[in-house]
Amino acid sequence: MDKLRVIVSGGGTGGHIYPAMALIKRLKQRDMIEDVLYVGTEKGLESKIVKQAGLKFETIEISGFKRKLTVENIKVMQLFLSSIGKSKKIIKNFKPDIVIGTGGYVSSAIVYAAHSKHVPTVIHEQNTIAGVTNKFLGHFVDKIAIAFKEAQNQFSEKRKIVFTGNPRAQEVVGIKPNDRLKELGLKSGVSTVMIFGGSRGATPINNAAINAMDKFLNENYQVLFITGQAHFEAATKKIDKKYLNSENISVLPYIDNMPEILPDINLIVGRSGATSIAEITALGIPSIFIPSPYVTHDHQTKNAMTVAQNGAAKMIPEAELTSELLFDEINKIMNDSDTRLKMSKASKEIGVPDAADRLIKVLTDLVNK
Repeated sequence: MDKLRVIVSGGGTGGHIYPAMALIKRLKQRDMIEDVLYVGTEKGLESKIVKQAGLKFETIEISGFKRKLTVENIKVMQLFLSSIGKSKKIIKNFKPDIVIGTGGYVSSAIVYAAHSKHVPTVIHEQNTIAGVTNKFLGHFVDKIAIAFKEAQNQFSEKRKIVFTGNPRAQEVVGIKPNDRLKELGLKSGVSTVMIFGGSRGATPINNAAINAMDKFLNENYQVLFITGQAHFEAATKKIDKKYLNSENISVLPYIDNMPEILPDINLIVGRSGATSIAEITALGIPSIFIPSPYVTHDHQTKNAMTVAQNGAAKMIPEAELTSELLFDEINKIMNDSDTRLKMSKASKEIGVPDAADRLIKVLTDLVNK
């Protein structure tokens, strides 16, 4: 097969961007790309991430629709129509073999424009609850790739749906245990729980962890507590120095290259975003999810429930989170190797370690059709 010319678009949050980047990385590893172009917005997170990766990057001006009928939606519609015009020019100049959208309103214009110009199109939905953009695009694209089987109920055209998993999973599955825990102030080879509220941190999770420090101090496992950059100073002011200087507790603002340490983690406590779940289940790590209640359609709760129902995780609603409950749930798992083993097995059973290759097969089948 000839190498592909590929346009990829997704933005707004890392949950849309990282699967796109993982797909591009895998296509390059397999030497399947002639050229690749990422289409995003200048203000979006994708601008920083894609540029740092050294990929070709073009921008369109577009914004999301408001959920209520407002005058502002007229401006949004005007932006959408003009962004379709620019997207058609991008497609004409780049001449892609296929266009892939991974979510976020930025992907709507380029994918719709590709459809109108009869270029094969695919969207990828990472969550159990589909985003507004993907629901809209589902009527026009050739294929709908999903990361959770439960998401198929979100789309009316079932014949288009293909279960692939999340490409991010394949990016982490090859990582082996290493000695990075030593670099983080902990010991290698000791059972470790990581508490992490996401790159920005999460105050309720941080507060519960801080108030449980005295209980963690004398346990026979280690605690890696990542506060998030914005919360680090405030968090460390609340923590007694004896915990900060403890041999089995490490408190850090953030960790670069987070996936590298995951094979040495025995339990993860944190949010239930699609990217996190893809990584966790690919590696078969037991988890305790505390979903963010502030995301669209409460999709993190639905994500967490799906994994918990399979026995791979426990879920604590943020409204019910206390330091006592957090410690008790962590202790039950960390002090019971049989429970951890069962959860790990269940996690691997729902993980999709070849997700990127599955999605690539969808692309190549369409191009070769």
